[in-house]
Order: sequence, then structure tokens, then C-alpha cells
Amino acid sequence: MTENTGNLDRTDPKNGLSSEEANERLRQFGLNELEQVKPESVWSILLRQVNSVIVWILAAAAVVSFFLGDALEGYAVIAVILINAITGFVLEYNARQSMEALRKLDMTPARVLRNKLIVEIASEQVTIGDILILEAGDLVPADAVILEVNQLTVDESALTGESVPSAKTTDASPEDAPLGDRHDRLFKGTAITNGNAKAMVTHIGQTTELGKIATMVNEATRTATPLEAKLDSLAKVLIWVTLGMASLFLIVGLIRGQEIKQLIETAVALAIAAIPEGMSVVATVALAYGMLRLAEKKVIVKRLSAVETLGGTNVIFTDKTGTLTQNKIEVHALRVAGNDLTVRLNADNAAGQTLEVTKGDQDLIHSPDLEMLARIGALVNNAQLSSSKSERKELGDPVEIALLSYARAAGIDLHKLHQDYQRQAEQAFSSDTRIMATLDQVGSEYFIGVKGAVEEVSALCHWNSQEDRDKELEISEQMAADGLRTLAFAYRQSSNKPEKDFTKTEKLTYAGLIGFLDPPRKEVIKSLNACHEAGIKVIMVTGDHPATSLKIAKQVNLVEAEEQLVLTGKDLESFDFSSLEDQEKMMECRVFARVNPAQKLDMIDFYQKQGDIVGMTGDGVNDAPALKKSDIGIAMGLRGTAVAAEAADMVLKDDSFASIVHAIEQGRVIFENIRKFILFLLSCNMSEIFVVTFAGFLNVGSPLLPLQILFINIITDVFPALALGVGKDNKNVMKSGPRDPKQPILELSDWKRVVFYALVMTGSVLGVYWYAIDRLGLSAEEGNTITFYALSLAQLLHVFNLYSGKLRFFDNEITRNKFIWMALALCILIMFITNYAPFFRQILSLEELSLQALELILAAGFLPVLVNQMLRVFFPVK
Repeated sequence: MTENTGNLDRTDPKNGLSSEEANERLRQFGLNELEQVKPESVWSILLRQVNSVIVWILAAAAVVSFFLGDALEGYAVIAVILINAITGFVLEYNARQSMEALRKLDMTPARVLRNKLIVEIASEQVTIGDILILEAGDLVPADAVILEVNQLTVDESALTGESVPSAKTTDASPEDAPLGDRHDRLFKGTAITNGNAKAMVTHIGQTTELGKIATMVNEATRTATPLEAKLDSLAKVLIWVTLGMASLFLIVGLIRGQEIKQLIETAVALAIAAIPEGMSVVATVALAYGMLRLAEKKVIVKRLSAVETLGGTNVIFTDKTGTLTQNKIEVHALRVAGNDLTVRLNADNAAGQTLEVTKGDQDLIHSPDLEMLARIGALVNNAQLSSSKSERKELGDPVEIALLSYARAAGIDLHKLHQDYQRQAEQAFSSDTRIMATLDQVGSEYFIGVKGAVEEVSALCHWNSQEDRDKELEISEQMAADGLRTLAFAYRQSSNKPEKDFTKTEKLTYAGLIGFLDPPRKEVIKSLNACHEAGIKVIMVTGDHPATSLKIAKQVNLVEAEEQLVLTGKDLESFDFSSLEDQEKMMECRVFARVNPAQKLDMIDFYQKQGDIVGMTGDGVNDAPALKKSDIGIAMGLRGTAVAAEAADMVLKDDSFASIVHAIEQGRVIFENIRKFILFLLSCNMSEIFVVTFAGFLNVGSPLLPLQILFINIITDVFPALALGVGKDNKNVMKSGPRDPKQPILELSDWKRVVFYALVMTGSVLGVYWYAIDRLGLSAEEGNTITFYALSLAQLLHVFNLYSGKLRFFDNEITRNKFIWMALALCILIMFITNYAPFFRQILSLEELSLQALELILAAGFLPVLVNQMLRVFFPVK
């Protein structure tokens, strides 16, 4: 977006816009606000719950039932449809407020120069050419070019991902520079952390960098989740099975000259038998239960299907700042008295932190040289740091806060230090001098402290030789190459009060170098190792400096220590994604730096086209489009912006990468549970199809009525399936790689198991039905009752056939699942009630059971389990 330079030229930087000119520009360019996006309607969400092939088939079955006069059966089917729809609607209703969250960034006043006066106006009234007056603590209301600046630093982490505030100047930056390198520009939604400035507005509303991201959030679309797609694919298979069996049955019946009404009723029974009515409810409840378990681990899931999707994720794009790192600056490396140290500040107690040397001479920790370096850092400092048992207060520039923390850890009493050293003068940091200096009086002596760029500080110091200075410059460059931000320190003590330009009256003594780093989160290494073991590819995507990004990647074991490959946003601009060479480089690279929001979308799209399920973590405004575009967006709850949280599918309340690993594990467990209960439901439903179809082909009557089938599907099938869906005992789920995203829920081997289980149950049930009618001479009604209860019991006990691997029959994840036993007890109780309550016997057309009938039912129920367990000895299940 180009600037309206004609309007900018007509703005007087000293007087600002006149009221008339401001109103004219507001009419011309509009208000400084983001476009509103109409949220998804309640009706649209509700319609989505019933827009599935399974619901359509059930609706058709209900219509046919009403047409044939079976109103009770029709109402029962409609009730099933409504229960499914209401459950899904209540659990999935989630208003998407990404754009509203973006607009909340606008709800702050702005100070502008109008009619030669500084006035405060609503941020939406800011227009092109307005002169902004900004100081520490302000949010920038619009994109602007800096006119005047005084020690200005800006927190742009929400836009760029950089944890260190950006120092601003009036020196022009290249137009094609990344956002983080445009040092003469200010961007809407960023925060002034230090200094003050005067700037001229160049872009407002949707044309700002924040507005462009808002547009991308709106335009980024999410395809159906893998689980939704697979369940839909499974439903299509069931449709063909239903149509095939019903058509075959009708053709055979017509050839035999059977009554058309009876044939249609049986076809309806087949349709009801083929559709696992409880599948969507069980899937929804299983996912919802997973949501509750994840909430206990500080993971808030906003979309039900997101739980399973994360379980299938095989690529995770993660932001650096605040995700892999702590989003705070700490002293990491020291160069003092010719010695190099790597240090770490460890939390000790409420009093503060302790300093630990992790690399270098441990004895130097108590040396006078190191104490002097820490003292200078604390004196040449305008930040405030105070700690109590209840809280820790920090105010000021993050680097200066890090220096205070380091000084305190090195044993310096900050309160006493500032009592003893009384500041007499200060030379503020500027882009011209690149140093900050202070003059303090301590007793009758004077102390001069200086910090800044090593080139400038070293030029003020006395050196034994040029080689010594060159050595320090070389080490500083190496620290910068390692991703550290460096500052040099120097001092001079004097018995006489120095002149005004106190840094140049005499040469200073060089004290050393300090390298700063945003430290990695402690739990990240273990979490990344777990991802690696689980076959998940983790990729860092950040707007930060390449060297800093690679340094962090090595520290958390994201890449090997010798890894040097880092791709930047500029590299990606020249990429040809159709080129095999560029594709290989993309797949090989694990660290991407200086990447803008649009490029994040391109990268996610690239991996999705490779067939991967892509997860994206982030916390800033710059992450929002990618969070929405990815298959599973994961926002950080503590440090994250409202924009990121609204665009994501799940939010980590503790900002811990370890929580992602817990979520992945839970997602895999849930998918395995879903696979098990689908195996259970399909084998049960297919046994019903076989019982009805084979009985029809054999012309032995109707062993099951449509309403009886519906009762079995809703009651005795659903409760055990629910128990399977909420199981949580699967210790090896993270020991193997993620499943192939192209792989269906049920593979060919699973379908073979379904058919086999169904045939065994069918043979057992039809066997007792034949024996009751043919050998015992029972009536058709009694035979129908025996078939109903025999099939119900066989299906209930079938749950014990679904344990995984080579576990023992009496000790596995099924027998250890308390919900399984609760479901079996409930279903057996319901079976007793249906037989001994006249009301239910009448509705279901059942007869009272005799002792002989009960024996047949028990035999038909337990026989399939015995057969399956015997065959399992010879043909183990994986």
C-alpha cells in the first residue's frame, strides 16, 4: 500500500492539521477502524449439525415409517435426529470474535497536533497526515513515519515476534525492509516502551499493517477437519452398503412374490440397522470428554474436532517468542578481564535470584571485575526492579531490567547502591552517540559509568594495544552472530567533578561485554524430544533475527548443534514452490526467520498440499491469520493477544509447550477410542443387517422388527460405545509416529474384523432362533423375543473383543475401564426392565422369557466372545 504523499505534503509538522482539513480527510479516507465481519449465524451453526448423509438417510426412514403407518417408529427416528443435532449444537457453538478482538486494540485515545494545539481524540478520528504526539506507555493508533525522536523504543512483538523492543530513528529505511527493520516507522497496535516521538500518520484502518493482518484473518479459510472428513467418508460407505443390501433384498423378495409392504418395512429395518445412529453422539461426547481432560491440563479447546485433529498432527509451526522462549531478556554471556563466561540466573527464593556459571571459570563469579561490570549495569540504568514475597515489579526497558536482575544475582544490594551513588548528570542514549552515560557522586568521589555499542564504548577507553581493542570487537561480532544482543561497559573514577562532557575528558577503563538473550522455556527441550519420538516435525517460524532464531533452536534441541540452515522472508520471496529444489529446501529447513504473516500462510499451505496435518502455535497479532489457516491453531493464553486466542482452535492457559504434548497424546487416545467404538458399532450394526437379510433370504420369518433394531442401536449399542469413547488407558500411544492423514478411520484389516465379528454374532443368534422355532416349537413371537435379547447380549459382550495388542483378556484397557462395567450394568438392567414392564413389552412386541429361552440367550451371547478369543490365539490383533 503506497502512501498518499500528496496529502502528507500539505501537513505542517509544526502546526498539525486544521479542523477543516482533518474533517475533509475523514470524509475522504474514512474512520481509522477495522472492517467488521458478520459473524456466523446461529442458524448456520444449527444447519451444519443436520447437514450430513447419515441424518438424511434417517430422515428418509422416518418418512417411510409414517407413510406405512408406523408413527411410533417414525417419531423414534426423528427423536434420534434431534438428540444428535442438539448435542452437537450445544457443544460446538462458539462465536468467532477475531475481528472484534482486533477492534479492541483501537479503544484508546490518541494525542495529535491540531490547530497548533495538542489535543486528545478518539483513535478512530485519527486521519492521514495527522501529527501524533507519543510517549512511553502509549499505543500507536495508526501507521506513521517518525519526524522527531528522543530515545524511542517500541514493543513490536505482537506484529514481528521480536522480544527486544525496537529502537527508532528518523533515518529512512528501505521500502522493502521487513517490519522489524523499519526503524523510521511506527505501526498501529504497537506500544511505546521508552522515550517520546512526533510522527506523521501515513496509513489508517484497514490499510495499516494491523489492518492487512485483519484482512488475512478474515480471508484465511479452514477446510473440514480430518475427523469430519473421515466420518463423512465412512458414512458414504454405509450408504452404499445400505442401498446394496436393501436393493438385493427387494429384488429377491419381488422374485419370490412377497408382499410389497413387508418388503418395504424390511428395507426400512435394513436402513436403520446399517446406520449407527449413535455414532455422531458418541464421537461428540468422546471429544467433549477429551476437552474436559485437557482443561485439567490447562488446555482450553474451542472446537470439538480440534482435539482429534491435534492427535493426528504431524507438522507443528511454532513461534519463537513466548512459545519456545520466555519472552523476557536475560543476561546470558559475559566477557570480563579477558575471560568468557556463560551464565544463568536461577530462581532462588522470594529475595531474588542466584548467578550460576554454566561455562567458563567458576571462580570469576566473585571477582572484582565481574562485580564492577554488574555495578555499572545497575548504575547506568533508568529501570526499576523491586521484589517482595508476594510480587515482583518491573518498570522500564527490558534490557535495563535484565541488568538490574543480573546485578542483584551477582550480590549487589540495589537499594543501598542507589543510596550511596547519587546521580549528578546523565547523557541519554541516542542513535548518533549510541551510548548512555551517568555521573554519580559517592562520598567525595565521582563515578562515571558508560554502556552502549562496543565500537563507541571501546573508542572512549584506554587500550594497551590496538590488537586488544580489535579482539573485543571480534568477540562482540561473534556474540552477535550467535544471536545475542551485546552491550559494552566502561567506567572512570575521579576525585574531582568532571566537566559537562564527562565521557571525553579522560580515557575510560574498559569493563567488559554482556550478551543478552530471550532464554528458552525450561520444559521445551523435553517436550520437543517427545514430539520427535512421536514422529512430529516441529518448525520454528518467527519474525526475529536469523542468528537469534538459530541460537534458540539449538538450545532447545530443535536442530542439531552443527545446523546452519536458516531461511528468511527474503529467501522465501524468491522461492518457486513448483521447483523440486526449492521444495526440498523448504522440507529440510527447521528455522525460518524474518517471516511476515503472508509468508506464514504460504508455508502452511505448502505443507497442507503435501498431505500433512499442520498445527500452528503463536501469541501475537502477526500469528492470527496462520492460526486460522492451519488445521489446528494453538494460542498462548498468558502472553497471547486476544486476536490470537480468538483465531485459534485451542488456547494454552499456561503458555507451556509441554501442554501441546499432552494435547497431542490426548488427541491420539481419542482417535484410537473413536476407532474402537466405530469398530464396535459397525460390527454390531452389520450383525443386525446380516440377521435381517439372511433370515429373509432363508425365508424363516422376521427375527427382528425395525423398532427393536432402533432400540438396540440407541440403548444397548450406544452406552458401551460411549464407554469405549472415554477410555484413557493407552500407554504406548506416543511411542509411534502419527497416523497417515490420508488413512481412513478403518483400514481393510479393520473391515475384515467388522465382517468377521458380525458373522460370528449372526451365526450364533440365528442359530438359537432356528433352534427355538424348529426344534423347540416356540412361536414366531417367542423366537423374535429370543433373537432380540440374544443379539443385545452378544453385542454387549462384544466390547471385550476390542482390546489392543497382545494384552491379556482379563487385564487390558477394556477391563480396566470403569465406564465399560457401568455401561454393561445399565444396559442389562434396561433389558430386564423391557421384559418385566408390560408397557415396554407392548411397544417392542416382546414376550415374557421362560427359563429355557434365557438359557438360549446366554448361550448366544457368550458364544461369539469364546470364538473370537480362541481365534485370537492364532491370529493376534495388532
